[in-house]
Amino acid sequence: MRAEDACRLDIWLWRARLFKSRARATAFCVEDGLRINRIKTGKAHHPVRPGDVLTLALGTQVRVLRVVSLGTRRGPASEACGLYEDL
Repeated sequence: MRAEDACRLDIWLWRARLFKSRARATAFCVEDGLRINRIKTGKAHHPVRPGDVLTLALGTQVRVLRVVSLGTRRGPASEACGLYEDL
């Protein structure tokens, strides 16, 4: 596996615009319930790859997302929507 094939979980959540800052994304990964491919993780540095399914409890809502792309930057919302598929 190459480094380009994966991205840190907190960075991907920030790039996908699910959190306003990377610090908030990191705190969410450590404190709250988040699953990658049905396995609970508490690590912000966990690698995320295209095809992974993330389950997030955001507020009163549970979101299930499939990672489509890793992205290279935190771009506009239209670009961020292309990083995942909402299941």
